Amino acid sequence: MSISIQWYPGHISKAEKNLKEQLKLVDVVLEVRDARIPLASGHPQVKNWIGSKPRILILNRLDMIPESIRQDWSIWFRKQGEIPYFTNAKEGQGIKAISKAAQEVGVEINAKRKSRGLLPRPVRAVVIGLPNVGKSAIINRLLNKKVVASARRAGVTRQLRWVRILETLELLDSPGVIPSRLESQEDAVKLAICEDIGDAAYDNQRVAAAFVDLLVELEYESILNSRYGLDALTMTGEEYIFQLAMTRYQEDKERTATQMLNDFRKGLMGSIPLELPPSDG
Repeated sequence: MSISIQWYPGHISKAEKNLKEQLKLVDVVLEVRDARIPLASGHPQVKNWIGSKPRILILNRLDMIPESIRQDWSIWFRKQGEIPYFTNAKEGQGIKAISKAAQEVGVEINAKRKSRGLLPRPVRAVVIGLPNVGKSAIINRLLNKKVVASARRAGVTRQLRWVRILETLELLDSPGVIPSRLESQEDAVKLAICEDIGDAAYDNQRVAAAFVDLLVELEYESILNSRYGLDALTMTGEEYIFQLAMTRYQEDKERTATQMLNDFRKGLMGSIPLELPPSDG
């Protein structure tokens, strides 16, 4: 079953333009991704935008993937020359390590300023990433109070604004940015399953069916059997949604699809990664 997902709201185009301007002012970039889909949730243009500026890679929703998979991703990213910082912004896990890493960049910057006879200043960081990956929640955790709107849906932050975290650190909260065209529909489907793009962009039944197919492909289909009492190995994702609707949801396929996606998004199915590290990494 083919799916075509494209989502590029007007405010994102404006936000991207503003963000590129603000990037000239920042010293370090905190790039936030979804730990369930560390590759699909990366914006392909981020590295071009930031050039040689230091970048701290944050994989949020650490609680939604198994520990063994977290370790596999950690090894894979380190082989690519990157150190991933895993966080659970909801509970505050991993936040201190990010703050420390950002401040260490500031120490270097201020050492250079001092050598030029300039006074020290706070390090300027920007939080960047796709919608709904947890950027605002991370800022709120860094501040230890809620100053930035945060919700479990895409597109909550609409404007750029600076927030003072510490005497040594200032943060720019930016709206989620998404490629103007989602080249990989495979990635777009994963973003839809994880609710990292707006729900106006996709059909719940198709995405839920693709989710079932993906779990079978990743050999996590037993989770479906234990939760819904229906074996996914004997049918396609589309057939699975149909059969589940017939047996449990009064033949309502839309309700079935929505329920399944929400069960996954709320963690009710347990810790499930939707991507595994590439074997060639």
